[in-house]
Parts: sequence; C-alpha cells; structure tokens
Amino acid sequence: MELLIPLAANGLPLFRQIYLGLRKAIDSGRLRPGKRLPSTRDLAEQLGVSRTVVLLAYEQLLAEGLTASRHGSGTYVVEALHLITRKEKALSIQARLSRFGKYAAAEAPNVHFPEARSPAIRYDFAYGGSNIELFPFEAWRRALLRNARKISIRDIDYGSSSGADALRESICAYLQRARAVICDPSQVIIVNGSQQALDLVARVLLEPGQRVIIEEPQYQGTRQILRAAGARLIPIAVDHDGLITSKLPDDARLAFVTPSHQFPTGVILTLERRLELLAWAKRRNAIVIEDDYDGEFRYKKQPMESLHGLDPDGRVIYIGTFSRTIFPALRIGYMIVPKSLISVFRTAKWLCDRHTATLEKQTLADFLSNGHYERCLHRVRRRNAFVRAALLEAIHRHLGNRVEVSGDGAGVHLVLWPTERLSEETIIERAASQGVGVYGIAPYFLKQPSRAGVMIGYSRMKDAAIREGIRRLSEVL
Repeated sequence: MELLIPLAANGLPLFRQIYLGLRKAIDSGRLRPGKRLPSTRDLAEQLGVSRTVVLLAYEQLLAEGLTASRHGSGTYVVEALHLITRKEKALSIQARLSRFGKYAAAEAPNVHFPEARSPAIRYDFAYGGSNIELFPFEAWRRALLRNARKISIRDIDYGSSSGADALRESICAYLQRARAVICDPSQVIIVNGSQQALDLVARVLLEPGQRVIIEEPQYQGTRQILRAAGARLIPIAVDHDGLITSKLPDDARLAFVTPSHQFPTGVILTLERRLELLAWAKRRNAIVIEDDYDGEFRYKKQPMESLHGLDPDGRVIYIGTFSRTIFPALRIGYMIVPKSLISVFRTAKWLCDRHTATLEKQTLADFLSNGHYERCLHRVRRRNAFVRAALLEAIHRHLGNRVEVSGDGAGVHLVLWPTERLSEETIIERAASQGVGVYGIAPYFLKQPSRAGVMIGYSRMKDAAIREGIRRLSEVL
C-alpha cells in the first residue's frame, strides 16, 4: 500500500510529520474505517526513514483511539470512528480553454449516444452494437491465454505505431478477399477504434476553416470531430441511391462517406455514383474517407466493391473496425492510407498514443489467420439474415403502407419513415410507454429533417421479441 506523506527537512520532528500525514488521510476519508495501514517496516521503506520513527507515529494514533492493533494482522483504522471530515472549499478556477476545449464544453450536452434505457425497455430496438452472444469467447480466451504464455519481453516493450506486423498482414489479406481493398501491409495503421482513425484524418489533413463534404444525414462522431477541428461542413443530401454526387462542390478537398451502408439511413451508394465520386476527387485533387463500419453484413446481393478497390489513384483512405463484428470493448480498428501518406499517419499515431495494446493485437491476428473470424462472421450473417426476415415480415404485416423502409439491404439496422406527418419525439415517447425502444434519426441531421424517422436495430433481438415489438409499435403509429 502506497501512502503519500510529504516530509520537510527542517520542519517538525519526523514522527510528528508522519503522524499528521496519517491523521489527515483518516480525516479526509483516504483511509476509511476498517482500512489496514501499511506495516511500519513498509512505510519506513517508502518514506526513507527509520522504522522507530514510524512506530512513534503509530503509537500516537493508537493513543488517540484512531487506530487499533490486531495481533498477527496489523494496524487498522477504528471501525466505529465517526470523525467530522473537513471539506476544503474547492477553488473554481477559470481555465483558458483551447478552441477544441471550448467546442467540447459547448457540445457536451448535445452529444447523442444510443445508451441502454433505465429502466430497461423490454423490446429495445437498439442499434450500433454487435451480437455478443454469438461470439466464440471460449476460443478467444484460449487464444488470449496462448499468446500471454508465449509473449516475450520484447513483445511487451514499445512497438511500432502502425501496429503488429502479423495483424497488419492478416487484415490486409482479409480485406483483399472480402472487401476488394487493394493494399499491402505497410499501408495498414492499427488504431483504437474507427473513431481514432477519423480523428487522425482530421489532425493530418484538415485546417480550420477548410470546407469538408459530409453526408446529410451523417454519423455524429464524424460531424463532431470535424467541427472540433474547425471545419466548415458542406452537407450533401442522400437519396435512395446514396450521396447525390451531382451536388458535389468544386472547392472542397475532403469528403467523408459511408458507401456500404450509409449511416444512418442505411442506403447503399450505387456503382455509378461511386465512380462519379472518385472522378470528382481526381478533378479536384481531393481525398475521400471511406468509413466501412459494417460492410461485412449484406443480404440482397453480392457485396459491392469498396471505393478503395475502385480507386486507381490512391485518393481513398479506408477505415474499418472490429467493434461491430467482434465486440466493442476490444477497441481495435484500422485505416488503409495511400502510400504517400504512410509516414505522416504513422507519426501522427505515435504522437497520439504510441501504439495500441500488444496482446490483444496478437490474439486478433491469430483469430484472423486461423479462420475463427470468418467462421464467426458467417454465423452472425446467417443469424442477422434470419432476424432481418422476421423484422421485415412483421413490418409488412403490422405497419404495411404506413411506413417506408430504408437500409434493409445491409448492416444491422434500418429506418422506418412514417408516411403521415408525425412527431418523431412523440413516437419515441409513446413507444417507450408500450415497452418498445426506437430511436430518432433527427439528431443525425445538420438541419431539421422534413419528416420523422425512427431507427430500428435488430442484431441483439430474438425473432419473437421483434414481432411483438413491431406489433406494439403499430398501435403507437
């Protein structure tokens, strides 16, 4: 047990200083009733004083009834101690915030996250999470333990800011097979989730006041990062074919898109518009950031080739994450950067946090290379397809033509757009009163949307719960 007790060279006797330091720790609650004090030998070693000095301090505490000695166990703060602790008045300093700090302070109340409801909603169509129940945790534990046993001193020292070579090679091989991403391992930068990748892009490529294209509506995490960086946001509307590329401006040099399953509407950017977006980037010497947050889940057709795979000029930065396919707490994502930007992004990552955790990266590399990851994905896809079918059948049966559906071809959420003019907030409140959790789409627009929409996630729900939840939602609508 470590105790901070500052000792002055020319002050009170040392035993008195130690006594006062311990007394202050007890008064303030740092040493609570029933808490064991460090042994006199340990505390003497920590403070660099004679054990006799510490014994004198302990004897004073015992004499005042603040502590009690237990034979063979040690010295403890008295259990029945009722001290009136002194609360020092906290100084309210007025720190000068940076532009980023001012933005964070102003936006703190407005940041929207789909959190678990309290009390819990019985039929909660929460979105944004993976189906953790399907993940093979036992196989993951075995791989984690195996890597922990064989890890060397060198492995747990500081490593490459780009990430472990084995993981970068495994990601590269997987992306070439599954997402038609053309890259080599040197272009892979391992990051702490896709959110860090977006932050690094803003730090490296964005100047305050620069015009940046985003989708309308858009992922809030992207929007907040860009605003914090001082960007001037240019929202481009999304229709049933994705980003309307005919509306792209001439004076922007960055575009952030989610082409595989637009967030939040769920629409898929058509091949024609993908090519138009890349042609625009070439004409304007721009860079496109492709956020492929859940591109692994697609149901109607073969997965469309990624923007990165269609890009012959190295103008696309591809961002992916394992939060949706493994579990969010892993916090491992990746970005594929053009070869001309490898050095700057590696350095930017080093400046932020050196590198991501080593043991988890090695375990994930094993998971990818031995086929566990893709077998897990196959199970999740099959299960998602099953509950998606149940969801669409329930929507057709109970809601019919009272809603329009978007985003059902990919991902693990869709959007219901009521055909009548309704209040989004009222729908959410009345649904909650019926035990149904649905989520509004309005917070993801820069401007107030012209119609209400609710987001329906289904990755963690059983088919029976889906049917009953939609039946109850139909009564609300």
